[in-house]
Order: sequence, then structure tokens, then C-alpha cells
Amino acid sequence: MLLFALTYLRQLQNVLTDLKKIACQGHCATIFLLVMTMSAGAQSNPAALWNLRTLFQTPTMRWLNSDTSRIRSLVYRGETYGSIAKTDVFAYYATPGSLAGKPELDQHLPGVILVHGGGGKAFAEWAELWARRGYAALAMDLSGRGFDGKRLPNGGPDQDSLHKFSSIDSTGDKQWVYHAVANVIRAHSLLRSLPGVDSGRTAITGISWGGFLTCIVVGLDPRFTAAVPVYGCGFIEQPGGFFYEKEFGTLTTDQKKRWTARYDPQHFVGKAHLPMLWVNGTNDMFYPPNIFSRTYSLVKSPKNYSITTTLKHGHIEGWTPPEIGWFVDSYLTHGTPLPVLSVIGRRSGRVQAVVSGSSPIKLATLSFTTDSTLPYRERYWQTRPANVSGNRIIADAPPAQTTIWLLNVTDERGATVSSAYQFER
Repeated sequence: MLLFALTYLRQLQNVLTDLKKIACQGHCATIFLLVMTMSAGAQSNPAALWNLRTLFQTPTMRWLNSDTSRIRSLVYRGETYGSIAKTDVFAYYATPGSLAGKPELDQHLPGVILVHGGGGKAFAEWAELWARRGYAALAMDLSGRGFDGKRLPNGGPDQDSLHKFSSIDSTGDKQWVYHAVANVIRAHSLLRSLPGVDSGRTAITGISWGGFLTCIVVGLDPRFTAAVPVYGCGFIEQPGGFFYEKEFGTLTTDQKKRWTARYDPQHFVGKAHLPMLWVNGTNDMFYPPNIFSRTYSLVKSPKNYSITTTLKHGHIEGWTPPEIGWFVDSYLTHGTPLPVLSVIGRRSGRVQAVVSGSSPIKLATLSFTTDSTLPYRERYWQTRPANVSGNRIIADAPPAQTTIWLLNVTDERGATVSSAYQFER
């Protein structure tokens, strides 16, 4: 716990500086109680695990390839990892100018941080996808590896179960989530410092574990303008999903409690103050409806949803939905906003919702499942057409035995957005 102790001491530095002015005689007990109270508060606050003042500073970095390369490779400095004083984090970086071989094109660019999921890496093609959209895009590796998939000499912890979960009994510098969160925030600090990037217009999107990390980071880093977690969410210790069945099944009750208290997004995402788009499939085996909905319900800032019965789980599947780009564009480049669905509820055998937005709606549907005992990933969902009447969506109510339902609308450009999940039982 040495790393965390050092973090707490750094956070107390300003207070202790003032306390030096107080004579110890007659004040030692007061000082002791003040320091102990603040230290205990830091330990009970998961955000105190990270030294945000340091993470918000531009990290040391170096380029690995020529400035004429279409997609740049780089490493930046990360956290302490055991005997490694400063780890190296590999990343790809692309801009419209780098793709065109014309760096002078890069002026006041919006930026985006791209966070991969489990088994993933820094994806050059993901960075290129966003650069083609007009963004400065940075995609980092969170497994201590380089472009070739091999371990970096100074790489951080791997993204396996040992470092993600079992390491909870180790010191903080051995724990993957601690490093991953820090390295995402450092990547953001780096992106904002690069030439041609508008530091006031940045977004983040993460896939699966990257979505999990996104939910943590947005509660710690207020500099982002918009966020899109894909699949990933909090409450992963709860029944219904893969992690409860597999990963938490190997931990003791005490280990599960400590891991959840320290790292689950449920303790962070509610502190976010930015618009978020929540993307998922109804049958996702890792982040099912019960925990996905509990997570987005914590967010008080504007939120939208794109939840479909057809979305599969994967990296390509997770960066392909066009709604992600349209959502980010609407906040960073004055793009057309996505429609927003607000459910009114049931009445006279029908369900109704109000849709807002400037893009005309061409299609509306109601999807539901009547399964109640099958795992979420195996539940059968049915979809029926709904009617569009002005700004209202009207559909026949799902059967009485329905357990979960939601509405979807698709606008004329093909953007599909959803209502929040509606749970009947």
C-alpha cells in the first residue's frame, strides 16, 4: 500500500505546509487528529487513489516513427510498477493532417481518446477511423505491450485476471485497474498538449473493459466534453453477468468487497458532468441489462442510449455503430444531435414516448423479452413496429408476462437511439 500512502501524503501537502506555521506545543493533538481524519477520508474515497494533479500534467513522451508517417507511434510515461520507477505506455496517434501528409491541416482539431477492451491493444485502424472524421485521435495500449504485441521492457501490468482481480491483495502499483485509469487520464493530458489540438474539445469512447474504464475516468477527469461507453459499465460484482460468475467466483468475500469499493465504476460515474451515450446489445454476456441500467441511472447529466437486439460484443462491433460518431460530433463539431426518446408509459393497452430532435424519424420499434429465468445472454427478444405520430411514438403494449422492454427510433440518416430499459418485474 506504499503507493497509495504516498498519494495521500501528496494530497495533504498544502495543508501540512500551513500546519508547519503552528507551534507544536498545545497543538500537536489537533494536528494529529486533522491529519488522521483527512487520511481516513482519502482511503474511503476511491478517487483519492490517484494523484489527479500529477495526471493532469503533460506526461513525458517520445515519438517512435517519422513525422511523415500517416499514423504516428509513441510512448509516454506511466505509473510506477514494482521496481519500474516509470512505465512506458505505447499509443497510436492520427490526425487529418497526418493521414494526408499535410500537418498544416491540423488546426483547432477536436480530440478523442480511444480505450480498448479485454484482449485488445492500441488499434491503429481505430485511430485512423476518427482521424478521417476530422479528429486528433489517440489510442493507447493498456497491457504493457508495444506495436508488435510484445511486452515493453518498462511495460505496466498485463490485462489478465491475475492483474485485474487477484492483485487486490498486492500493493496498488501491481493492480491493473489503477494503472489503466491513470494511463487513460495521462493520454488525455498528452492529447490536449499536442500541436493543432483544441484542448477544450475532447471526447472519450471505450469498448467493453474500455467502457468500464470510461465510466471511471469521466468521474475523475472533468476536462472531457462528451463520452461514449460501449458495453462497459459498473456493478460487475452483481449476479447476471460474466464477471460475477467467473472472476468474482474466485475471490473471497473480503476480496470482492475491497475490489468493488476501490474500482467499480458505480463509485465514479455519478460524478460525471458531461453528456454520455450508452451503447450496448440486449444480450451482452459481459454487461447485461440489469447492471448496465443501474450504471447509467447514476448519471445526472444529459444521456442518450443506443441499445439494440442485434449488437454483438467485440472491438470492431464496438467502434462501428455510426451513432457514436454522430453523438460526439453533436457536442464537439456542431453536428446534428441524435434524437432523444423519453418514455411516458402505458395507458389503454399502449405505450407512448416523446421523441425530440431535429432529424425526422423514419422508423420506430418496440422490443421486449418475456424470459425471466434464463441468463440475460440467452433471453429471446421480440421486435414489433411502432407508430410515429409527430413527436410521439405509440406502440401496442408488450404482453403481460414481459420482463424488459424498450423503444427504438431511427432517423432519416440511419441513427438508431433507444429509450432506457423498462423493467416490468
